[in-house]
Amino acid sequence: MSTKPGVLEPLRVRVRRFQFIVGLGFLSLVVGAMLSVSLVLRLHSRVNALPSDLLRIPVVVVLEDLWVLAVLPVFCYGAARIVALRTWTTAVGAALSGGMFVTALNFVRDGAEGLTSGWSFASVLRILAFVGGILLSARAIQAGRAAAERGSAEAEAKAASRKSEYDEFLKAAEAGGARLEQREGSTAAEASATPAASDSAATQATASAPEAASSGEANGAGAGTASSGDVPKTPAA
Repeated sequence: MSTKPGVLEPLRVRVRRFQFIVGLGFLSLVVGAMLSVSLVLRLHSRVNALPSDLLRIPVVVVLEDLWVLAVLPVFCYGAARIVALRTWTTAVGAALSGGMFVTALNFVRDGAEGLTSGWSFASVLRILAFVGGILLSARAIQAGRAAAERGSAEAEAKAASRKSEYDEFLKAAEAGGARLEQREGSTAAEASATPAASDSAATQATASAPEAASSGEANGAGAGTASSGDVPKTPAA
């Protein structure tokens, strides 16, 4: 039972990738169709005012195929900035998925005759526009991947610089803490040395006090003897 998820995981990855590519092509077709309709309505009079069909037909083809010439490359670039996409697989797959939707719509509208007949200069230009859209999408994917790699490299460089700054700050904080501990240790040593010095001075003063007292008594006794010896003896009457 534990081997089944590992066996099916590559298939699941491929299915999700296929769904993403199809969704990318369909979304490009929808957004491009909306953009094309709005531009055609605004530029209809100007396009019809062109002097010849050699100018009018290419402009019409470009307006109709904006989904593959402009919208799909933009979406491929944005997706490549986020997800690691395969260049040609994504570009060709997304363009083919959108082209299949366009072909299906034309088949529903005109039937099989619309697909087999009516090949003209405009059809050739549409094929060229389709191939050009694939090339532009592939270039957009490459540019998006390169931009994503540059962004990741810049992010790694910023992270490394921030880490070095944090390491320097940590080292400075540790050095400051060590100096503070040394100061506190020296202060405590001085504080402990000061009571010991005062105690030794008090002990010396206490020890010298009896000596001074005994020396004073001795001096007093000597003085008394000398005074008694100095008094003249008077004979008795």
